[in-house]
Amino acid sequence: MKPEETIDFNIRSTWHKIARMYNVQAAQHGVSMATGMVLLNIDIKEGTPSTSLGPKMGMESRSLTRTLKNLEEEKVIYREVDKEDKRKVRIFLTELGKEKREISKEKVIQFNNHLRQNLKKKELDTFFKVLGDINELIDENHIFLSGDH
Repeated sequence: MKPEETIDFNIRSTWHKIARMYNVQAAQHGVSMATGMVLLNIDIKEGTPSTSLGPKMGMESRSLTRTLKNLEEEKVIYREVDKEDKRKVRIFLTELGKEKREISKEKVIQFNNHLRQNLKKKELDTFFKVLGDINELIDENHIFLSGDH
């Protein structure tokens, strides 16, 4: 089977194109796609526990730690000890962070609107169904996928 005939190759290839597109746009505003994703996953009013960001975004903790450190140095976020549970740290957006979050949000909306305008609803419904099915199969077959079969 040729790589371009595999499902995972096509998902990965498409994701890389999307990532490149977002990175080009993000660079114009002094951020990266990863930064934009982090900003979009921080609750504007309540902040977000740092431990919940990685799982939300599928990001490894080392990458997330580095990204958060950079964002803090750039004054885009700040950290605060949780008022109710002193063991937790919440991440909040600064005013600059809110501005960059809004730009990121606009870019995601523009891209999604463009796709929705150029693809049929039935195609998108099928796309989401197939991706959901793939995720379920991965979750159900974790033993097979880990090599312990």
